[in-house]
Amino acid sequence: MHELSIAYSLIETAEAAAQEANAQRVTSVHLRLGAMSGVVEDALRFGFDVAAQDTLVAGARLDIEHLPVIIHCPQCNRDVELPSIQRFRCPVCDTPAERMIQGRELELTSIEIED
Repeated sequence: MHELSIAYSLIETAEAAAQEANAQRVTSVHLRLGAMSGVVEDALRFGFDVAAQDTLVAGARLDIEHLPVIIHCPQCNRDVELPSIQRFRCPVCDTPAERMIQGRELELTSIEIED
């Protein structure tokens, strides 16, 4: 389960930012998660709670923004969202996808703290 190591990394980063801000505790952690990130959300949530124990992040809420896969279609010359990650073809013209614009993200975007 690599989600546990990801969770420890998130906690470490959030706790360091909270300490730098002289916070008493972290109340929430905001994460952007792409559909192709390879992260299982339930496992990440479980790992987050385990990793947060005895830190400034203990009890914090993990807010996840889910990002769909967006590809650039060379035929249509535009970025389009894939309706399913099972088929990497433009949903408009059926051209095979050459470039993924969005969908691999795993980004800690912000934390909320309590002074």
